[in-house]
Amino acid sequence: MIPNHDQPTLPKERNFEGGDSPAPNQHPAKRRKRDEHNGTSEQVENEHRDGVITEDMVIDQPVPVSGIPPLKPSRWQSTIEKVVKAIVSIRFSQVAAFDTEGPETSEASGFIVDAKNGIILTNRHVACAGPFVGEAVCHDHEEVDVFPIYRDPVHDFGFLKFDPSKIKYMPVTQVELRPELAKVGLDIRVVGNDAGEKLSILAGSISRLDRNTPDYGDLTYNDFNTFYLQAASSTSGGSSGSPVIDIDGNAVALQAGGHTKAATDFFLPLDRIKRALEYVQRGAPVPRGDIQAQFVYRPFDEVRRLGLKAETEEKLRKEFKDEIGMLVVETVLPEGPAHGKMEEGDILLTINGQYITRFVPLEATLDSNVDKDIDIVIERGGKTLELTVRVGDLHAITPDRYVEVGGSKLNEVSYQLARAYCVPCRGVYVAEASGMFRLDGPDNGWIIKSVDDKDTPNLDTFIEVMKGIPDRERVPVVYYSIADTHTILVSVVQVERHWSGFRLAVRNDKTGLWDYTNFGAPIPPRPIEPSTKRFIELDDSLGPCKELVRCLVKVSYYMPCRLDGFPRNRKLGAGVVIDKERGFVVVARSIVPTAMGDLTITVADSLVIPGKVIYLHPTHNYTIVKYDPKLLGDTNVLSAPISNETLQQGHRVTLVAHNHNQRPVCL
Repeated sequence: MIPNHDQPTLPKERNFEGGDSPAPNQHPAKRRKRDEHNGTSEQVENEHRDGVITEDMVIDQPVPVSGIPPLKPSRWQSTIEKVVKAIVSIRFSQVAAFDTEGPETSEASGFIVDAKNGIILTNRHVACAGPFVGEAVCHDHEEVDVFPIYRDPVHDFGFLKFDPSKIKYMPVTQVELRPELAKVGLDIRVVGNDAGEKLSILAGSISRLDRNTPDYGDLTYNDFNTFYLQAASSTSGGSSGSPVIDIDGNAVALQAGGHTKAATDFFLPLDRIKRALEYVQRGAPVPRGDIQAQFVYRPFDEVRRLGLKAETEEKLRKEFKDEIGMLVVETVLPEGPAHGKMEEGDILLTINGQYITRFVPLEATLDSNVDKDIDIVIERGGKTLELTVRVGDLHAITPDRYVEVGGSKLNEVSYQLARAYCVPCRGVYVAEASGMFRLDGPDNGWIIKSVDDKDTPNLDTFIEVMKGIPDRERVPVVYYSIADTHTILVSVVQVERHWSGFRLAVRNDKTGLWDYTNFGAPIPPRPIEPSTKRFIELDDSLGPCKELVRCLVKVSYYMPCRLDGFPRNRKLGAGVVIDKERGFVVVARSIVPTAMGDLTITVADSLVIPGKVIYLHPTHNYTIVKYDPKLLGDTNVLSAPISNETLQQGHRVTLVAHNHNQRPVCL
């Protein structure tokens, strides 16, 4: 259902019956579940066998005295015995942050849908949007390497490829995809790596075929523009990608998500998956069209309140006798093909003259008309409107590359994120906010508007701007949160090209790898010219403390990687100048914990100069750093006068320091 993970996050850790559930703002909002099993693989298999009636067990059972014949193996038992050979456990890692997902290691499930070509079906959040490394563990514990060959831009499915010849001790079988067999009341089994147990068989019955997609929270992957099936099968972490099979061994759905506070589970229908598999088997691109509008399914009583005319409802109920609702526009993205034509609350009637009340025919029409115009008829407030909309290429607005620079990873804003926040599908999104792009505020959700006063509307422009900035240069970065596009923020960052590389990664679906392009060495840092500044003058009432403010400087430290368990890679604090002639400053080691990092010293709140570590005390909380005194010019910095008197209890003292706002105070 959901891949197994060490951190209890989404979706099994939240109650998502509707679409209004709040979500955390932490980045790794991946749907995972903790693996509570500590036993070995053999223990798992034994535990499973203990709960299944085998043929040997039936034969060995004595005939009851009443003459009732022994129980025969159930039909489900023979079905499971046939299906399990096609089901695999998937151990995988996404090794770099990309789009909505952060780096992580996890477990999940999948099943073979093409034994000849070696194709495994699993969830999109298992195949990973970013760089993927993984292996599949077969039923007989043979391991084969797998790599992604297709991830759907919207729906929660993807295909992994393996070499069938690597499986030597077990016949490679496959499970057939039969989406048309999914019916309300159908008895099903979810077979997969539930809770990290390698093989679990969970029973249930399909209760709904028309559930709107679950919402897993903010800044993470969410499916849309499709129905989900619903059943009560009580799956947990690790079941993501499991097949939902009927008694004949056919897959009728794909396990995708579920509740944590209920037994309800959500399954993705196989209609569009089966179509995509046919293209993948032919080695052809999978056409995917979209008008950048999200639809939801609403029952007739709700649609009536939105202005559905009585004659329209009557006509639809006669033509579609089992229909109980219609598709309604939920979101229209700014600058998209439907922007300015469709509005939230519009009721979809027809596309190209055909009534559309379900998602499968809607997507079939869009996918077959990429880069073509379609005629749409809607009802808005009781009025019928006819529109012509150009269908766009869904793959074109789904990022397949990212850039690494200064310890951060950035990609273009995806359709996933743009749809969630109803913003234009453009801009440079900070997928991993670290290093030079660890901006002020929450860790995630930043879109870069400009760097060094140069606009960065897309990733290519951003790369060109960064190429022209020298290393260690301090430049302004203008940015905003994708959740609040109206609040523009500015930070001054130091360009970092000496600790980490500057390269572009592009996904290659043929090899399953990412092709990297290095952008070469950075422009050397500009020489720093000496400058003269003046310290703030305090009030005379402070007495001797008035002059001591000229001993204080601000020390900023950045660690490119965390060492010795130090929890943060950026620290800012006060330092005391103890020798202005030689440029010695003493600072707490909690501010400068190691010698590997970038050290800057701010003098008189305006002059920023580089520094270096001279001495780290092995046990006490102080570090001595050094700056070049020539860079201060005639700045009126003062060496702190050191008292020869031993401090004792009862002595009157005054604390001269910087407060939490980095302003000088005397206490």
